[in-house]
Amino acid sequence: MTDFWKPRLTLEENMAKTRANRAPAMLDVARVSGVSAQTVSRVLSNHPNVQEGTRDRVLQAVEQLGYRRNNTARALVTGLSHTIGLVSLATNYYSRSSLALGIELEARESGYAVNSVTASSLSVEGLTEAVNRLILQGVDGLIIATPLLGGASRIRELIARIPTVTIDGSFGTADESVGVDQDTAVVLATRHLLDLGHRTVWHLAGPQEWSDASARLSSWRRVLQEDNREVPPVLYGDWSPASGYHNGLLLGRMPEVTAILVASDEMAFGVMSALTEMGRRIPEDVSVVGIDDIDLSAYATPPLTTVRQPFQDTGRRAVFHLLQQITDPEGLHVPRTEQPTLIIRGSTAPPQS
Repeated sequence: MTDFWKPRLTLEENMAKTRANRAPAMLDVARVSGVSAQTVSRVLSNHPNVQEGTRDRVLQAVEQLGYRRNNTARALVTGLSHTIGLVSLATNYYSRSSLALGIELEARESGYAVNSVTASSLSVEGLTEAVNRLILQGVDGLIIATPLLGGASRIRELIARIPTVTIDGSFGTADESVGVDQDTAVVLATRHLLDLGHRTVWHLAGPQEWSDASARLSSWRRVLQEDNREVPPVLYGDWSPASGYHNGLLLGRMPEVTAILVASDEMAFGVMSALTEMGRRIPEDVSVVGIDDIDLSAYATPPLTTVRQPFQDTGRRAVFHLLQQITDPEGLHVPRTEQPTLIIRGSTAPPQS
């Protein structure tokens, strides 16, 4: 006999079966706690005008039923999705992953989810496509952590109608940017080498299109000029240890090089490997300072003197500043610039006479 001849379920039986097979809804919470759905909504929105006894009954019902609030429905009521968008560059650099971790942790603790999109390139077109994707997803605000230097006006027009925080400080107004004080980072590193007695400091810079690299280069040059020191030719890398290694082979052939400021720890590892391979002792012949203080820096040979950048704190600060803009758009919210710290280890020493 086929199922066609089985007796049909009554309306009440169908409704009971449906309730058994679906996730609990707000009406179920209201029924169990003996209040209206509106009261349940007020409790879940942490509204202050709810009696403690009522709040406790609703929360007990939520726990008993395993109710999870529907964010889509909540967005229809509040106009907020409780989701923020993160635009970053597709890369495996330590600084980017640590920054993203700080953003994720702070957002989660604040009750927000993070939708991440990686820009395909540093071009305005690549960044525009990434920002558009997040805006179409209905995020409440954006954190843009890409080092765009050119074409910023087009991006400003795109994000003018949505709360936005930039991390690399490459565009946007002062009250929209958070980050690490790159000038102080370079001053600390360069002054450390000069104070040790080195006549000048060579610099292996990051890619010219990165705003952080550009800022570090300018600060390095200014410190040397203010101290009436010779400003050596600039070398450029791409943040990778390989680019540090290739530049280190060049620097290792120059006996006048006794101190090098490298724009990232990962490039510094490559520089140190090349110098050692060429018989230049660190720090007896050449002192090396990096920037970042990634976990491996303390375990290099010798341990790397570097400038610590608080990447996770910067990510958390970006989320905090963005949520201030979302919840109080008319308020004055001044972001805080995170301060770097010089970490002195075994890769720097006074020059040998």
